[in-house]
Amino acid sequence: RMVIDHLAKPQIKEQRMEPWAGELKAAAAYPNVYAKVSGLNTAAADNWSASDIKPYIDYAIDLFGADRLMFGSDWPVANLAGDYGRVWAETNLALQDRPQAERDAILGGTAVSFYNL
Repeated sequence: RMVIDHLAKPQIKEQRMEPWAGELKAAAAYPNVYAKVSGLNTAAADNWSASDIKPYIDYAIDLFGADRLMFGSDWPVANLAGDYGRVWAETNLALQDRPQAERDAILGGTAVSFYNL
């Protein structure tokens, strides 16, 4: 099994989906490939928010499902565009419309399962 870090760094600042979307879709076709919802803040514009990262997270959920996605803080690099608290809060806002089971998986359950914690 393997984990793609930072959702493969989509071009959030430029609001581009391709070629990232196609490449992520190809990777998600393999059931042994997981991805981290991390490092998105440093790929976004300086004044980023949940609305900036949400389309990329939603797309990843559609491809991988919540059981193959896991949150990561990207600390200390996250401090370049916010801090851990902001990354956590904005990621939770981006996930707020998702069912609780999906949020629980992405925000901890998948990592517990993947790393046998």
